[in-house]
Amino acid sequence: MSARDAFHNAVKVALEKERWTITADPLKLQWGDVELYVDLAADRLVAADRADEKIAVEIKSFLGQSEIYEFHGALGQFINYRTILAQQERDRVLYLAVPVDTYDSFFTLPFTQTVVQQNQLKLIVYNPEKQELVLWQS
Repeated sequence: MSARDAFHNAVKVALEKERWTITADPLKLQWGDVELYVDLAADRLVAADRADEKIAVEIKSFLGQSEIYEFHGALGQFINYRTILAQQERDRVLYLAVPVDTYDSFFTLPFTQTVVQQNQLKLIVYNPEKQELVLWQS
């Protein structure tokens, strides 16, 4: 299992503020001999239709020296996790959580937007200091 991201607890608290129940920390995924861990799983009851929303969240801080290098790693993880979830938990939607500063400086670039769209990345933008979710992008 990999180390927790620097902003793991900030995202967890932010999800709980929005009435998500953390159901796994981390969420273990296994397919044959391959074992992977998504940072968080959360569920929320939607009152309107009594359906249960389920998400998995991979949290990234982008605190390293190269945003593009970290983006490559995050994209690879996202694709791998989404592949297993599609086989084992089709009702759980995968999100990549990124800090608002990184979203504003890197995820708004035309290159990054194109990669996000082509790979159908779903994003949660969070403010680590305020422990709040700023944007859900599907």
